[in-house]
Amino acid sequence: MGLWNFVKDAGKSLFGGKAEAAEAPKEDVLKSELKGLGLNTDGIDLKVDGDKVVVSGKAVDAATKEKIILAVGNVGGVSHVETEQDDDTKDAVFHTVVKGDTLSAIAKKTLGDASRYPEIFEANKPMLTHPDKIYPGQVLRIPGGKA
Repeated sequence: MGLWNFVKDAGKSLFGGKAEAAEAPKEDVLKSELKGLGLNTDGIDLKVDGDKVVVSGKAVDAATKEKIILAVGNVGGVSHVETEQDDDTKDAVFHTVVKGDTLSAIAKKTLGDASRYPEIFEANKPMLTHPDKIYPGQVLRIPGGKA
């Protein structure tokens, strides 16, 4: 079992309102968000329990499962994402963005070279649409990185 923490009030609002007041969205809303991002959810089931989302099942690959974890975790009202089968995500490395972070700074810290920021950007598509559009509290995948 894996458990990832997110900043409950920093995530994307799926209701058009402020994330601060958001409760965790229902399973069907999260699945619609994943579909809208173009993520393949075959073999994956989502269950919302308060402000925690439980992701169960086996995704098509580890990268897709990590993106599903991040996509639902970076939604307003979600503070934890738990996986029941984590063999495919046991080596996942995530980074929580803090004020002043840039993808270059994160790449230097986690990959040892600031010029490798495009790797982080690519690893977080389609959730990221531009390298400069990150925000404090957002959690990002670090491909081959170190915590």
